[in-house]
Amino acid sequence: MTTPLRLHYAPDNASLIVRLALEELGLPYETILVDRSQQAQRAPEYLRLNPNGTIPVLETPDGALFETAAILLWLSDQAARLAPAPGSAERGRFLTWLFWCSNTLHVDLRQYFYPEKYIGPDPSHHAQLRQMLRQRLHDHLRMVDAALAVTPALTGKDQPTLLDLYLPCLLRWTKLYAETAQTPWFELSAYPALSEVCRRAEARNSTKAAQIAEGLGPTPFTAPTFAIPPEGSAT
Repeated sequence: MTTPLRLHYAPDNASLIVRLALEELGLPYETILVDRSQQAQRAPEYLRLNPNGTIPVLETPDGALFETAAILLWLSDQAARLAPAPGSAERGRFLTWLFWCSNTLHVDLRQYFYPEKYIGPDPSHHAQLRQMLRQRLHDHLRMVDAALAVTPALTGKDQPTLLDLYLPCLLRWTKLYAETAQTPWFELSAYPALSEVCRRAEARNSTKAAQIAEGLGPTPFTAPTFAIPPEGSAT
C-alpha cells in the first residue's frame, strides 16, 4: 500500500474505532482533525469526501471511504487480519455481528446521544425516546454478551478481531454519554463476556497509542472518563 492512508477524525468519535484498527494492523497513516467545535464536518470540503457529514472518513488508494463498518472491513481485507477469511465457516456469523454493531447497537446509541436529529427539538420527547432506548440497549447488550459466550471465535485473546475494537468503544460511550448521575443504569460487570473484551482491549498496544493520541485516560473501556485530547473536541 504505497499511498498513505489519511484518517479524518475527531477525538473519541467513531474514528477511534478506525484508529484502533490501523494501529492493530501496523499500517502507516496520517490524521486530519475534523474540528467539531467549528462544525468542520459540515464544511464543503469535508462533505465532498462524505456527503453525510459524519465522522470518520478514511482516504485510501480506492478513494474516500465512510461508514465505520465499511472502513473496518476494507482494512481487514487489505491485511487479511482481524476477521475470519472469506469462505471460512466463521465468516458469515462474524459479519452478522459486525454489522449488528454498526446498524443496531451503534445506531441506537446515536439516537440516544442526538435525539433532536431524529424526533425534533422537544425535550419531553427526548426523555421518552431515551427511556425506550435504555431498555433496548439493555436487551442489545445481553444479546451480544450471550453470543460472545457461546461463540468465542467472534473475539480473540491472542488474535483480536474487529469486534474486539468496535465493542469496547461502544461500551465506553454507553457509560460516558448514555448514563447520567440522575439516571444510573449501565454496569459493565453485568455483562461478563463484554467485560472481558474490554479488559483485553486495555492491554493492547493499539489502545495505548489511542490513549495518547486522543487523551482517553488510564482505563478507557473498563472505567472510562471523558477524553482530554491534545487537539480538537469530542463533542
